[in-house]
Amino acid sequence: MTLRKRLYSPEEISGAVERMAGAIREDCRNAGCDDYALVGLYQQGVPLAERLCDALERLNGRRPPMAKLDISLYRDDFGKRSALPLIRETVIPFDVNDTRIILVDDVLSTGRTIRAALDALTDYGRPGVIRLAVLVDRGNPEFPIRADFVGFGCNPPSDHKVAVQFDADDPGENGIFEVEWKKY
Repeated sequence: MTLRKRLYSPEEISGAVERMAGAIREDCRNAGCDDYALVGLYQQGVPLAERLCDALERLNGRRPPMAKLDISLYRDDFGKRSALPLIRETVIPFDVNDTRIILVDDVLSTGRTIRAALDALTDYGRPGVIRLAVLVDRGNPEFPIRADFVGFGCNPPSDHKVAVQFDADDPGENGIFEVEWKKY
């Protein structure tokens, strides 16, 4: 039997998204920058970026531009996986050059996904600044990468994964969970 333990409820996630949006707005104001864009990473970074855009629109009265970034071909475990990756369309409806980018993902674990995202994003141009927003930071990354905006911090055992579920058919399945996990 696989362990599946709920860490945070959908209501707690909503509160964290509102706090993160407030922190993003404050950071941008402190930098003297009203123009910024969010870039959500497939898979769960995209719905998180959409929620952050909704919250930022409520705070600012305008919705920031949002992009969707696929990093499948940039991953350093590309050849180690047993199945071929699902390639999704990258959609960036703005000029990346000199733009303040908020890179958005659900969980910061090893830092490898974010490293791949930085490589992928810079293939589209040279951002002015890149900040990282994650819903969950599980601590102790393998790469020297840290999040600027964090919803929750947790430190499950190394053989467990933190999984975020948005918009499941059964609302009881939504939330942040700790699950047993084996690589590959």
